[in-house]
Amino acid sequence: MNVSAPALTRPVSVQFMATSLFAAVMLNLLPWQGVVLLARPDFVLLVLLYWVIHQPLRIGMAAAWGLGLVMDVADGALLGQYALSYTVAIFLALILHRRIQAFGLWQQALHVSVLLLTSQLLTLLVHLVNGASFIGWGYFLATISGTLLWPALGLLIPLALKHKTLPE
Repeated sequence: MNVSAPALTRPVSVQFMATSLFAAVMLNLLPWQGVVLLARPDFVLLVLLYWVIHQPLRIGMAAAWGLGLVMDVADGALLGQYALSYTVAIFLALILHRRIQAFGLWQQALHVSVLLLTSQLLTLLVHLVNGASFIGWGYFLATISGTLLWPALGLLIPLALKHKTLPE
């Protein structure tokens, strides 16, 4: 009796994961402006969270730290600010990944919203410690948009994975 594992429990190729993370970095680097910039979710963190929740043995805190440094440099932010916030969010996701997987996409989105909010609060704290002023509650629109984007991400990546998984 040959029972195949669900697509998300099979190992995913490193190339596919790297491509999705590269696409997320490119989305973060698009020239967003105005309210759209405030509401833009952190695509890199969303994709990192997706892979850590569904493939925790293949990606982890080192990737979060490295991609955080890339975003620090790309965004012109204080070096280590995104690295810190990504690493803490990914650490929490690694702790909670089995719990999060047990829920449907909308319930997962609620868990992910807490992780996104944690990351944003850490970034805000770094800003405030360095003398920047609070830009307003609109700063947290990215958490809301990231939460709303999670179910779409949860449907699109498995669809793309249908033919991209490694052989058993």
